[in-house]
Amino acid sequence: MRTTLNIDDRLLTEVVNETGETDKGRAVNKAMEEFIRRRKIERLISLARAGKIRFEGDWEERHSREMELEKEHRWRDE
Repeated sequence: MRTTLNIDDRLLTEVVNETGETDKGRAVNKAMEEFIRRRKIERLISLARAGKIRFEGDWEERHSREMELEKEHRWRDE
């Protein structure tokens, strides 16, 4: 779907750099997918902490490990 948006040039440049995409549209799509994924994870964590859902295993440790790996990956790419 084509859409006209006013996007801050600095933010768009940063998204392109962070995603590693050369196409601006793909970079923005990737950033939006990541944003949505993180929000869903945050909601699940909130539900788990409130005792409304239960995970098997140590999900908090796994999530922390995943975040550390993501940071490490980002630093290596810079």
